[in-house]
Amino acid sequence: MSERDEPWLMRTYSGHSSARASNELYRTNLAKGQTGLSIAFDLPTQTGYDPDHVLARGEVGKVGVPVVHLGHMSTLLDGIPPGQMNTSMTINATAAWLLALYVANAEAQGVPSTALRGTTQNDIVKEYLSRGTYIFPPAPSKRLIVDMVAWCAQHAPKWNPMNVCSYHLQEAGATPVQEIAFSLATAIDVLDAVRDSGQVAPDEFGQVFGAISFFVNAGIRFVEEVCKLRAFTDLWDRIGLERYGVADAKARRFRYGVQVNSLGLTEAQPENNVQRIVLEMLAVTLSKKARARSVQLPAWNEALGLPRPWDQQWALRMQQVLAFETDLLEYGDLFDGSHVIEAKTAELRDAAWAELQDVLSLGGAFAAVDELKGRLVRSMAERTRRIEAGDQTVVGVNAFTESEPSPLDSPGNILTVDPAIEHQLIDEVGQWRRERNQADVDAALAALHDAAVNGLNIMEPSIALAKAGGTTGEWAGCLRDVFGEFRAPTGVNAAVGRRVGELAEVAEFVKGMQGGPPRFLVAKPGLDGHSNGAEQIAVAARDAGMEVVYSGIRLTPAQIVASARDEDPDVIGLSILSGSHLELVPAIVDMLRAEGVDAPVVVGGIIPETDRGRLADAGVSAVYTPKDFQMSRIMRDVAELAAAHRTAG
Repeated sequence: MSERDEPWLMRTYSGHSSARASNELYRTNLAKGQTGLSIAFDLPTQTGYDPDHVLARGEVGKVGVPVVHLGHMSTLLDGIPPGQMNTSMTINATAAWLLALYVANAEAQGVPSTALRGTTQNDIVKEYLSRGTYIFPPAPSKRLIVDMVAWCAQHAPKWNPMNVCSYHLQEAGATPVQEIAFSLATAIDVLDAVRDSGQVAPDEFGQVFGAISFFVNAGIRFVEEVCKLRAFTDLWDRIGLERYGVADAKARRFRYGVQVNSLGLTEAQPENNVQRIVLEMLAVTLSKKARARSVQLPAWNEALGLPRPWDQQWALRMQQVLAFETDLLEYGDLFDGSHVIEAKTAELRDAAWAELQDVLSLGGAFAAVDELKGRLVRSMAERTRRIEAGDQTVVGVNAFTESEPSPLDSPGNILTVDPAIEHQLIDEVGQWRRERNQADVDAALAALHDAAVNGLNIMEPSIALAKAGGTTGEWAGCLRDVFGEFRAPTGVNAAVGRRVGELAEVAEFVKGMQGGPPRFLVAKPGLDGHSNGAEQIAVAARDAGMEVVYSGIRLTPAQIVASARDEDPDVIGLSILSGSHLELVPAIVDMLRAEGVDAPVVVGGIIPETDRGRLADAGVSAVYTPKDFQMSRIMRDVAELAAAHRTAG
């Protein structure tokens, strides 16, 4: 038998409700053979709010674990030796703070930062473009990343301080060429800034280059995905050698982790997601030359909600069967010498290089956020139109929709988070604040403020604040005072103008409405930043001839109600994917009616069937989920609701 390669790190992306519950899940998964942690944080943690902030309502512990202070980090990692674990943290705007908490927890156990291994995602550009968990404007955000990279080079050389995340670009509609080019542009922007900052000696820059990793999405187009990753590998090597003069080939190696494509998971016939996940896993493991360093697989039911431990176990076992039962790891690269693979790789590589040069000509990724956002929204709009037209097949959604009753479809097939967790955490954080030494916290916050104002590296004062007992909201609030906040572009205006098929018929209906085109207010309450759905609804509504009011993400109920009062919409659409719909939607409807706004309310998002009735009882006129892919039908519904509202008024 040939000598086998070592398998990749095997992870599941997990965290929910509380630090203690998530710790139990981590220890269970590690006992089942998982070899690394991938921590999901809740939205208040990702966006720098403590659980008692108004924007945190309904969001605490929903899509990840809340980590507010050092006590939470210690509980989260209890019994998991920090010097022995490889930990990936999906965190961006507050990455410096979460790394500070991680370092403080390790040092409290006598483990120095130099021994720590893992990754902070820390890619803020893709937050502006797709995921929405940003806080600060581009310039100070880049500075925070640079500070982390420079600090890690000196104090945590085994840590990857940035994980450039093309995953969410594909999720937002990026073509493979855009995915490669935009990600490489982000990495170049940061590396140029690190080089120019003077914080890293020239002879240490090779180490810095080698510490930049990537987080890639694997889609269902199997051959294209294999070639995409080989093209990524070639281009990263070229950039290291030509742009930065990195002589060590090992340092130029394209290091990436992967989660297979959540964009391709379907609510309809979710059992089909299993074979999608397996095929997508193969795309990132079969080619030795471009094999992922770590793989985390979603569960079959993640289009429905949070997976249960059993669902995550199923996803982990898929990796283990491939790594330990098959002979894959006994061979070299299976695709070397394939003229098909080589030709497609060359095609993607050349096109991505040209696209990269275009982005760099615009001033780089940070400077070109508005333009890149528009390109992604256009790409996603085109994908949506292809699916609706039947030009792109999605099994179980727009083709082969006939289905037998599924034994997997049971009332308890997703994990639900007890709403009481939020109130418990608010009480616990209040107690933490009362029991800490406030003078130490105030001194640490003052030092953090001074570092931010005077251009000093942000990491040491962040670690000091973590040790003093500071909170996530206090760290972010201090930097908000210095840097301000950012509102990312929506990209909606760049994608309008395709009134075709049934959507054109809706436009004719709208054109004939008494009183002129209806006004449609689209809003995203809470901290959920996944705006793709809301953006596509806004694009379709404008294509259907409606007046659309869309102000982007992260709005409080009071802000939405004020906008509805001022704009006088005919229909109000709320988009929520974080699971906070039962808390936020009824509150918004009650506030609207109290203000005298009687426009019908429709809701879209990842909403279990069991919640539809509760939303209807709260006054919601219609509910749409990912299986409702026909934009023309949704627009027809909205137009008819608007007409009925005008008639009734």
